[in-house]
Amino acid sequence: MNAPTTLKELLPANLAEQGANLVHESAHLHVTGAAVYTDDIPELRGTLYAAIIMSPVAHGELIGDGIDREAILAQHGVVAVYTAKDIPGENNCGPIIHDDPFLAAGKVEFLGQAVAVVVAKDMLYAREAAKNAKVLVKELPAILTIEEALAANSYIMPAKAITRGKPQEAIAAAPHKLSGSTYCGQQEQFYLEGQITYVVPREDGQLTLYVSTQHPDGNQREAAAALNLTTKDVEVICRRMGGGFGGKEGNASIFSQSAALAAHKLQKPIKLRVNRDDDMMITGKRHDFRHDYTVGFDDEGRILGVDFMIASRCGYSMDYSGPVNNRAVLHIDNCYYLPNLHIISHRCKTNTQSATAFRGFGGPQGMFGIETVIEEIAQSLGKDALDVRKINLYQEPSVSGNVQTMTTQYGQEIKDWVGDRVINQAEAESKYRERRAEVTAFNAKSKTRKRGVALVPLKFGISFTATMLNQGGALLNIYMDGSVSVNHGGTEMGQGLNTKMQQVCADGLGIPASLVRVTATDTQKVPNASATSASSGADINGAAIMNACEQMRARLAPVAARILGCDASTIKFIAGRAVSIPATGQKSSENSVEWPALIKKAWLDRVGLSVAGFYMTPEIGYDIDTLMGHAFYYFCYGAAVTEVEIDTRTGEWWLKAVDIVHDAGQSINPAIDIGQIEGAYIQGMGWLTMEECVWDLKGKPTKDGFSGKGKLLTHGPSTYKIPVASDVPEHFKVSLFDNQNLKPTPFRSKAVGEPPLMLALSSYFAIRDAVSASADHKKRVAFKAPATPERILMTCEALKA
Repeated sequence: MNAPTTLKELLPANLAEQGANLVHESAHLHVTGAAVYTDDIPELRGTLYAAIIMSPVAHGELIGDGIDREAILAQHGVVAVYTAKDIPGENNCGPIIHDDPFLAAGKVEFLGQAVAVVVAKDMLYAREAAKNAKVLVKELPAILTIEEALAANSYIMPAKAITRGKPQEAIAAAPHKLSGSTYCGQQEQFYLEGQITYVVPREDGQLTLYVSTQHPDGNQREAAAALNLTTKDVEVICRRMGGGFGGKEGNASIFSQSAALAAHKLQKPIKLRVNRDDDMMITGKRHDFRHDYTVGFDDEGRILGVDFMIASRCGYSMDYSGPVNNRAVLHIDNCYYLPNLHIISHRCKTNTQSATAFRGFGGPQGMFGIETVIEEIAQSLGKDALDVRKINLYQEPSVSGNVQTMTTQYGQEIKDWVGDRVINQAEAESKYRERRAEVTAFNAKSKTRKRGVALVPLKFGISFTATMLNQGGALLNIYMDGSVSVNHGGTEMGQGLNTKMQQVCADGLGIPASLVRVTATDTQKVPNASATSASSGADINGAAIMNACEQMRARLAPVAARILGCDASTIKFIAGRAVSIPATGQKSSENSVEWPALIKKAWLDRVGLSVAGFYMTPEIGYDIDTLMGHAFYYFCYGAAVTEVEIDTRTGEWWLKAVDIVHDAGQSINPAIDIGQIEGAYIQGMGWLTMEECVWDLKGKPTKDGFSGKGKLLTHGPSTYKIPVASDVPEHFKVSLFDNQNLKPTPFRSKAVGEPPLMLALSSYFAIRDAVSASADHKKRVAFKAPATPERILMTCEALKA
């Protein structure tokens, strides 16, 4: 029979797996409780349990080992206790700079720092022994806040700055000027599944670590270095996490190495699972930032010059503070062309947990600064903030006549700009102008309740800012029955990465997704993998899978050609078949061969059915010292409109409505992407409105004679509040912007992990708008994040004065 001449004739409706709303590959396991997390792995005979002994002071010198070994070993059920001196190799969990011991050595630098790991026959015994252990330490003065660090010139690294144009001259010559200061707070990752590691010794000194981690390669390398093993002797496996949000990118190593040390010493399986309170006391949070600014602008609100000083609380070690603060500098522009800009970024060293990665990785803090400036300008001129935002947007050179109006402050030309179109769509779909009029009318009638509305846009760069991390690997195996397993370097933390990778692989081989199994992340299958962060999981791992599929198709095409009696160049893999699609006018004796038969024939012909794929992101690279260059492969865009209502007498507030338009490119799985957008917005709203880390800065003397200063007081769900279902409004609309990525990412999709979190800035500025309405928008609003009810109430009261 004659072969069809077009792919469309061969494709049944809804065949393509990419672009389909496939259910999360583990959804049925999640809802039935059958999904296996690290704590669900059946324990081997002889398993022991570990717990962390923590520092009771924010800063101090350890006396001896810092513990009374004999007293701890005398505790019921205790088997062993280890300190820094028991580590045979390198004592480090710092992901970039090796300045961060996983067990304190000689000194402690924050209250809660791991001093020792105690091992017992039962989890309860280990935790009780750790709780009762007395830490031997001489307390020293501590630096706890950004202000104290700035005053003491206490920094973890030198400041970095960018200057564009002549900001001071532009500000001086501007018709209007404003100066101010604001602050955005910390945020706890508060993953559902806490930090946990289960370590199993193997033969010949090897170890297998089952870790809830975003970076198995980091846990592998650091454990090997700590135990004087080579990396080949340590295997790290992660099937899934119950959330990560950046908190398991570097911090997981504190626990994985402590457990690995005990397992290596005792040659027994060790489980280390920290409770929520200890987890929050030990691990790092989102960086809090102070923003000082001076801006000059014209009568329309156009920014002529702006000068920023930003300072973040980094904690006692580097962790990821370098790139987090760099990314804040790179995102200070958000969607706006700032012709004359100076920004200096201070990275403050404090005696608190080392601030770490968190969804957005500095981008939200940078955008918070410029959006505050936009709001200040709008209020001072009596304009709608949306109009001020629009007049400051990046602009195509064909319109402006100046190539710089589409070039960032770090020198990268924006080539995929759709920010204005996204904003316009959000404005239209939300009926922003009508809503603004309704809010104004409501406020005119209501004395004690006030409403606010805000539209805030988003431009977020996608790539690791460390160029070498922009690479991914994959391992593709096809079995004789035609089923496929694929492994990649990314980790599944509930975001649907494995579902998307299943879809990418299925389309790459032209088979149904039901034939593809994505297996647990394993350092012995895909080595040297970058962390699943920077919104890179689908891009780099999907591209590596595409590369593996391409290689496999090249191997299988000649096999199909031999079966069909045609040229291999005519073979296409479609709908579970290898199909010969000859050039016009040519004929084929057979039309297609089914996938299982093709694979069986390939095996009989001794064709390799296993292949490794690899990908490196092209085009990127910038100078990390000057922060100049091509920092990102592409940009994501979005816009959100949020309406709120506050009670000026109590500070209570209600989220009334949210309308979002987000650019996910051509979505691999729209259902998953919309879920990610919704979740990111709510998490960002939590950061900006209710999640507040409260520290004891004055101190309350303890029974052991320590000052108590530097203790995190909000270290559990009773004191640290995250959004719940009742905080989600009934009107919560998400639209995916109709777009394709200009870059050849899988399915021309764009990242959705981090960018949508910044859409929640609209919730904060809507609250700020409502607070301003309490004074009829006639007084300047001094406001900080999070916008808790207490802060809303106190600001409203201050505006009455």
